[in-house]
Amino acid sequence: MNPAGPAPGMLLLLREAAIRTLFEPRAGLEAIEHAFAAYSTGQADLPSVIQLNVPEEEAEIHIKAGHLYGAPFWAVKVAAGFPRNPLRGLPASGGLVMMFDARTGVPAALLLDNGYITDLRTGLAGAIAAKHLSRPDAAVAAVLGTGSQARYQMRCLALVRTLREIRVWGRSEDRARALARELATEEAMGGIAVVPAPSVAEAVREAAIVVTTTSSREPILRASWIAPGTHITAVGSDQPDKQEVEPALVARADLLVADSRPQCLRLGEIHHAVAAGSIAPGDIDAELGEIVAGTKPGRPSADAITLCDLTGLGVQDVASANLILERARATGAPGETVPL
Repeated sequence: MNPAGPAPGMLLLLREAAIRTLFEPRAGLEAIEHAFAAYSTGQADLPSVIQLNVPEEEAEIHIKAGHLYGAPFWAVKVAAGFPRNPLRGLPASGGLVMMFDARTGVPAALLLDNGYITDLRTGLAGAIAAKHLSRPDAAVAAVLGTGSQARYQMRCLALVRTLREIRVWGRSEDRARALARELATEEAMGGIAVVPAPSVAEAVREAAIVVTTTSSREPILRASWIAPGTHITAVGSDQPDKQEVEPALVARADLLVADSRPQCLRLGEIHHAVAAGSIAPGDIDAELGEIVAGTKPGRPSADAITLCDLTGLGVQDVASANLILERARATGAPGETVPL
């Protein structure tokens, strides 16, 4: 590929292998952080999420789009989760990102990432939440869930906190043990001890950071288990019927943060807490982007309980895609061009 990009009238096609070399955790952290700040300071356009369900396959499809003002490209992302696919020898998650020239609207690139962009940008969002909301001296974290997002959350946490131990809990003890063994040897974990936990209560006991990554439809994390000074990042509830956190814990938070106020009132843990009458919409203290931008304060004290509800924003995908295409053009990364 020419480093200057495809010629006019040509579409660049990048596949997962190339995308993984262009979009890696450290390179993506700053881009996603900027995207949160842009969204919360009126420097981005972001329509509502389109959600499609395929109930006969217990599958879900999310379509997200957005534009960061001043960025060369706007994007549309399609991400799909088909939980029965592993029985067919196929990955459970997949997707692609379509990029368009922000000056002309002409299609510019197709990123066939198979869900990698969604996985990594979500992990980086969790790291950004921990960077701004957890105690700087946090040494122990707990991750609930054993799927791909649990892996990304742990890898990305290691970028922003010097952890001694991460405890992993899953409904399947075998999967929790296997995940702990797998990650404990990864170079990205920097020697952090990754250990399985027999229960959620044991996993989160005295943990400074707790991350939820399951697809639960009922609370698995209780307020009575959380010690003062804990930060919670809720990741799994990206549909109105998903719920991981007890409403009483949302209400107990000294600092309650949303990635998007309007979106978290439609889905996620804040949505459930409002529906239960545990909090009011006005109890949301800040958006993560406001804290990143410095327009709202972050953690109020060492003993404060903080909770960040991450429901996933299209600007994260747009920022990731712009970074990938920028680096592809700068490095001449392997790709294909096809005529429009």
